Amino acid sequence: MPAPAREPSQSGASLRQQFGIETPEHVALHVDLAGLGSRAAAGIVDTGVAGLGLLLLFWVLALFGLTGPSGALVGWVMAVVILVFAFAFLAYFVLLEALNGGRTLGKQLLGIRVVMETGHPVTPTAAVVRGLFRLLDCYFPLLPFLPGLGMIFLHRRNQRLGDLVAGTIVVRDSPMDWSMAPAPPARAGAEPVETGPPELTDEEFRLLDQFLARAADLDATVQTRLATDLARRFQGRVPRRTPDADAYLADLFAEEQRKRRSRFATRARTDAAGRTSVTAERFVERKREAWEQFHRLATLVERSGVSHLPEAEIPAFAARYREVAADLARARTYGVDPRVIEYLERVVSAGHNALYRARGRRRTPVIRYLVRDFPSAVVQSWAYVAAAFLLFAVPAALGYALIRIHPELQDELTSPEMVSRAREAAARQAQGIGYAQSSGEDLPLIASAIISNNIKIGFWAFVGGLAGGVLTAFVLVTNGLSLGAGFGLFVNYHAGGYLATFVAGHGVLELTAIFIAGGAGLRLAGALFVPGDRTRRDALVVEGRIAARMIGAVVTLLAIAGSIEGLLSASDAPAAYKYATSVLSVVFLVIYFASGWAYRVRAVPSIDRAQAP
Repeated sequence: MPAPAREPSQSGASLRQQFGIETPEHVALHVDLAGLGSRAAAGIVDTGVAGLGLLLLFWVLALFGLTGPSGALVGWVMAVVILVFAFAFLAYFVLLEALNGGRTLGKQLLGIRVVMETGHPVTPTAAVVRGLFRLLDCYFPLLPFLPGLGMIFLHRRNQRLGDLVAGTIVVRDSPMDWSMAPAPPARAGAEPVETGPPELTDEEFRLLDQFLARAADLDATVQTRLATDLARRFQGRVPRRTPDADAYLADLFAEEQRKRRSRFATRARTDAAGRTSVTAERFVERKREAWEQFHRLATLVERSGVSHLPEAEIPAFAARYREVAADLARARTYGVDPRVIEYLERVVSAGHNALYRARGRRRTPVIRYLVRDFPSAVVQSWAYVAAAFLLFAVPAALGYALIRIHPELQDELTSPEMVSRAREAAARQAQGIGYAQSSGEDLPLIASAIISNNIKIGFWAFVGGLAGGVLTAFVLVTNGLSLGAGFGLFVNYHAGGYLATFVAGHGVLELTAIFIAGGAGLRLAGALFVPGDRTRRDALVVEGRIAARMIGAVVTLLAIAGSIEGLLSASDAPAAYKYATSVLSVVFLVIYFASGWAYRVRAVPSIDRAQAP
């Protein structure tokens, strides 16, 4: 289980924030959290890269003359381009973080990356969830970027809203700033004999080590005073052979190192078991070369993947990783220098990332997500979807009733464009022109624009759940009120059937998708207010994963509905085709959710039985 920590680095960088995790080998690791500055800088770089990519795409389109009047083929190309422009920034972050080990180009440049709170590589689901919540963190209309920056600054794990729901953290991925020093060479003429056990305690040896490491940086007066005090402290046990305190301390340190690496370095302990333990210095000396070799190999494997190793060497790599992880636990037990502990944590972290990233579960085929996981999540969340339906349907009925009873409210409850279309409906119907009917070459553009707009509405309904469900309810209520008032307006102008013919083809799928998106948002709100026996943080992560699969169903349905709306509803096709499509949509939904229900029954029968009355 992850264990949060905000301990300062043992190497002196007191401003560094750390997060504790426990590996599957039950070894505690501490990773450095990325701060506000590095994450903001990475965001600026990524935004610039994505923006330049879009500008380059537009330049290429203009170069080939695809931005002017369109023919049939050009219309389809531009339809795809509209979708690309609509979701380019979301796709940039989600795809790179999911496929590049949690690193976008900006994160890679700044030496940071996204990982799960368990220390494992970020999952595709988590990448999608944290990507969607950029709508709140970075693109919120009233306060762009402020929610995300504020959360990173204030949260103890530097997590923004998307990280909280996805269960992710952003950590430093730069090379360690300290490495194992080479073993000091033996002095010339030194006799290869054992000279007895160490004279200094571990605390005294560490104090002497730290003083010699920093002596050159101290003021001369302070350095002389400290050297004299230390020499006076040790000379009672180790006689001085030179009046120079600095030389005496250097010789004492070198001699102490040799003793601590000798076979006499073991000492009897005074614990009840009467065991002996190898001193820290001898332990480090014996292991340092193996650690350095594994660190070089793990760094390479972390970047390129275990698949780049010969197949026969993969088990050996895993065994060496476990050995170094065990060494880290021993080093803590032996009281090894904190700098060595930190070094080992980095080495084990590199091996952990390399090994478990490569071991990742086999990717589920996309078709299985579409026909099994997505509808199953909707079936599992039927109560939330039903609540979202009510939040939409009640305002829709109210809007319809208000317009029918008080026609004078049409200018307040509907847009001027809608009023104009209602007034012209009878004349257009007499001419055989359908509602929003367009020429065939413009239909792909209309379809892509409708798809992108509806998907954005669904996304906002989803992420709005983290605002206590208020934003989700606002999206549902306003869209329901708008639809109901629109139908009431057309009925007042005796053109209700005219509008219904347009809506029939795509309306069933589109409205269902909006209800599911609202249900996903309400599921998040439920995790906030009623987490049950879980912590609120754990509830958000678990419910967020289910809600993310619901959004997969939303995107699927809206893509189909938008295509129908743009290619069929806005065309001059006979009304019978449009109503037939509506019936087929109902049949499709029954089959779609029956598939999800069947999978859920097979996957969790025991849970369903336990919850049955």
